[in-house]
Amino acid sequence: MNGNKTEILRILKSSGSKPVSGQEIGSKLGITRAMVWKYIKEIKKDGYEIQSSPKIGYTLKSSPDMLYPEQIKIGLETSLLGKEIVYYDEVESTNSIAKELAGKYPEGTIVIAETQKKGRGRMGSDWLSLPGGIWFSVILKPSIPLEYVAKMTLVAGLAVTKAMRDLGVDARIKWPNDVLINGKKVCGILTEVDAEVEQVEHVILGIGINANVRLNEFREDIKENSTSIEAELGEPIDRISFIKDLLFQLEQEYIKFKTQQFSNVVSEWISLSDTIGKKVTVTTPTKITEGKAVGITDRGALLILTDNNVKEEIIAGRCRYIK
Repeated sequence: MNGNKTEILRILKSSGSKPVSGQEIGSKLGITRAMVWKYIKEIKKDGYEIQSSPKIGYTLKSSPDMLYPEQIKIGLETSLLGKEIVYYDEVESTNSIAKELAGKYPEGTIVIAETQKKGRGRMGSDWLSLPGGIWFSVILKPSIPLEYVAKMTLVAGLAVTKAMRDLGVDARIKWPNDVLINGKKVCGILTEVDAEVEQVEHVILGIGINANVRLNEFREDIKENSTSIEAELGEPIDRISFIKDLLFQLEQEYIKFKTQQFSNVVSEWISLSDTIGKKVTVTTPTKITEGKAVGITDRGALLILTDNNVKEEIIAGRCRYIK
């Protein structure tokens, strides 16, 4: 949707139930009333219900439940994230598209889709991306050493958890990249990077959230350990409002990451952690470590106290709880 259509929607939304004349809209945008009418017809095709009253004006009656960029941008309280939004009805993977765009699109660009056909999780696992969820990727260019990338996953997890808690659910972070509600997975985060000579060119944060996904739509193999925000609240959420808050939270955490000691992020992360204090098994390509999760290092690694009373740091791996 072009800038004029976005601005028309912004004007109509801000006026509420009060009609706005085509002449007033045209004057604000520097276009003719005929052009305003043309844009209104195009906006209606996107699913917006707009009442047209002769000699009175236009009133926005309802908006479609779609993650359209123009809806996200209206009232978005960020200075970096979401200024550019690339939207799709369906894609293979938003992370794959974001990686293709990263070289030519500015930092903070969002790639968002209603569904993904081949969503990906960590270590090559697949991620079911159903309608009603929120599936998006963020292009970041933090100019950090490659060894710092694990920290970005913690930053994203903290932001998602805070946004969910704003809705009134007891969201918690499972190291390294999941968010849980009542012990069940509601969000996964996939961090991918392009680096040259140990220096990061860009980071792609892929975030998948079971927002308004119904539990009976989950596959049998994941149904027991998965949930959605709608299921936990007992009603669907406003996805547009939620993603605006999430982008705001993510930008705030990203600013902290770049300007403050990482120990500040670690302290907050631990306070919202579901993992610290639990017995865990962490699997990496080279070994399996079992013990009690006792902390997070300033590198973003999980600190495990093994049964032999040895502390081990694991920067990345698949974490399972031991019951």
